[in-house]
Amino acid sequence: MGLLLLALAATGAGTLTLVKSYLQGQVDDKLKAAVALALDQQSFDKLSEYNPAVPTDYSLTLYVPGLAPYQFGGSPDDRPAISSITPAEAKARGNTPFQVNGTAGNNWRVVAVGVTANGKNGVVIIGLPLAPVDKVMEHAVLVVVGVGLLTLVLAFFIATWTVARSFRPLAKVEKTAAAIAAGDLSRRVEIDNIHTEVGRLGGSLNAMLAHIEASFAARAASEARMRRFAADASHELRTPLVTIRGFSELYRHGALTSPEDVATAMGRIESEAKRMGSMVEDLLMLARLDEQRPLNLKPVDLQLLANDAVVDTKASSGNRTIKLVGLDGASPAAAPVQADEAKLRQVIGNLVGNALRYTPEGSPIELAVGVRNVPEGRMSVIEIRDHGPGIPDDEANKVFERFYRADTSRTRETGGSGLGLAIVAAIVGSHGGSVRVQDTDGGGATLVVSLPLHEEPAEALST
Repeated sequence: MGLLLLALAATGAGTLTLVKSYLQGQVDDKLKAAVALALDQQSFDKLSEYNPAVPTDYSLTLYVPGLAPYQFGGSPDDRPAISSITPAEAKARGNTPFQVNGTAGNNWRVVAVGVTANGKNGVVIIGLPLAPVDKVMEHAVLVVVGVGLLTLVLAFFIATWTVARSFRPLAKVEKTAAAIAAGDLSRRVEIDNIHTEVGRLGGSLNAMLAHIEASFAARAASEARMRRFAADASHELRTPLVTIRGFSELYRHGALTSPEDVATAMGRIESEAKRMGSMVEDLLMLARLDEQRPLNLKPVDLQLLANDAVVDTKASSGNRTIKLVGLDGASPAAAPVQADEAKLRQVIGNLVGNALRYTPEGSPIELAVGVRNVPEGRMSVIEIRDHGPGIPDDEANKVFERFYRADTSRTRETGGSGLGLAIVAAIVGSHGGSVRVQDTDGGGATLVVSLPLHEEPAEALST
């Protein structure tokens, strides 16, 4: 408001100055027009013929040395207060109008012109009163002041309304912040105009709130997974512990009387201890993967790893048909990646073991290797294809969860711990890849592992 007041004062002063200059210029133009009459020699030779009773705004005074001043026009009570002026002084002023006081206290605008009257050199002073100009200026001052005050009042109300309107979104921000402080993380700031500063603030606040809500949701989901994981792990470990404890109690109480019963009990204790040890190792592996420990990365060829898996499976499961093929009907091709070789061998081993465990005896298994173009870029891909019963679509995304068994009819002895595919997903994810399930042509399940292609030649691996 201070700047507006200063601007109005400057504008008003400038306006009044221009108006006064314009009006005074008009008076000066009238005086200059009257000078032409003053320079007419015959006009002053016949001054006595002029009728002083003729009303006029002009005041004309003739000063001639040795003669009394001759005055014509104007009011007898208000004339320019000039007692005398010499022709030399008039010549020095150059017929330029100037301002003097009047006998009644008013301002006059006059011009002094050297003339010759009745054969003598003299000076005629022609003047016009500035009273009309002063009256106009008084009205102009009132108008300027009134307009200025009205402008200030309007500006005050407009500024008040504008500020209140502009700060209205901040009130919404305050309400949203209060709701969030009360625990409602789903609240967001309503944005009327994103192009304003408050709108941009609201947008940034909404982005921050979305991030915070996502972080809290992720933490809650992580805590839920941890609770479920702990409960599942406790449940899974309890079964072998109960078995071991039961047979131990039978042996301690002498309930196992025959050597065959003792041998059976010891065998069950040993098998359950091995299964529990394997489960603990899997849990430890998942915990280490969750810690995101550094990987021993180096160039690796998936084709070589797949070939080793085929050779190993033929040696351990001679009754199963397993072979290495290419992707999409092509021949096997190099699929270089930058990865931890030991971890990838575990991935392929888990997937092949899963296929062997859950498919009928005699059904073939193929390992397809190659490079595939996807929207994300070129990927090195290995597919483990079986021709068993397959995995239902509603369970395809759940098989990588910890302790999940796709077939509830499988026992813990035949179905494993339910951690194998979870370990596969964790290892592949730590390498920036993905694993998914799809149907095999002709029936069965295919697990597809995709890893970023490594363009540099992979080092040869020993089989």
